[in-house]
Amino acid sequence: MTILLLGADGQLGWHLRTELASLGPLRAVTRQGRGDDLACDLSLPGEVTALLQAHRPSLIVNAAAYTAVDAAETDEATATQVNGELPGLLGRLAAGWGGRVIHYSTDYVFDGQSRRPYRESDPVAPLNAYGRSKLAGEQALASSGADHVILRTAWVYSLRGRNFLTTMLRLAGERDHLRVVDDQFGCPTSASFIARATRRVAENEMHGKADASGVYHLVCGNQTTWHGFASAIMEGAARRNLLTAMPRVERVATSVYPTPARRPPYSVLDSHRFTSTFDFQMPDWRDELDRVLDAAER
Repeated sequence: MTILLLGADGQLGWHLRTELASLGPLRAVTRQGRGDDLACDLSLPGEVTALLQAHRPSLIVNAAAYTAVDAAETDEATATQVNGELPGLLGRLAAGWGGRVIHYSTDYVFDGQSRRPYRESDPVAPLNAYGRSKLAGEQALASSGADHVILRTAWVYSLRGRNFLTTMLRLAGERDHLRVVDDQFGCPTSASFIARATRRVAENEMHGKADASGVYHLVCGNQTTWHGFASAIMEGAARRNLLTAMPRVERVATSVYPTPARRPPYSVLDSHRFTSTFDFQMPDWRDELDRVLDAAER
């Protein structure tokens, strides 16, 4: 099975390189194409078409995305081009030779008004431009004619790049007092966990099991707030001697930090469909955070 990995230089792409490498020939795609990577500007449909036609992969894993949530409010056209139009193009091309597509979406397709974890069948109603662009990508891929798996995930973090974990660790070295939002609820989910779960999906495709096309929620188990996540990061980092001092983490309301893009106050996802389809268990988010911080300690 030939795999083409788009967005291979991002925090998720970095973990996917490792997890997918043993499944078959893997070609990583980045904008610059350094080393053995293939170069492609994913904002140019002509380049994307030429690349895919040249390689005709059995499986396309699309980890490329426009993720600047607030910037998308004033640049929705670019967000829609990358998040909304590219997945449809990938699907239409892959359908031409029987290829399959794995694509990632977001909890931000929901408005956050639910009082129970969101299921895949729940109505979507994004509050911001980023969420609208990701929903457009889901719809474009679903109607492309290709076999596909869309994985909605949330609150993604890792030890690489700019994300909540690395930001909190950096701020802990600069301040003795942090103020973190405590009225937004979600499921912290590590990029390494998403990559491990993606491998299970790819193995399903490789072994020719029943078609599992559709949308799945993929997040670690249980829920917390950004304040709860930040507090767990500080406690875990302190236990591993990753901090020189333990900052105080204060609870604040979302209104204290107004942002251009509205965030859903509740975006907890229900991952039972993924678990039952792919026989893959979701770790508690706290256990997964420990796993990630253990890697930092090494």
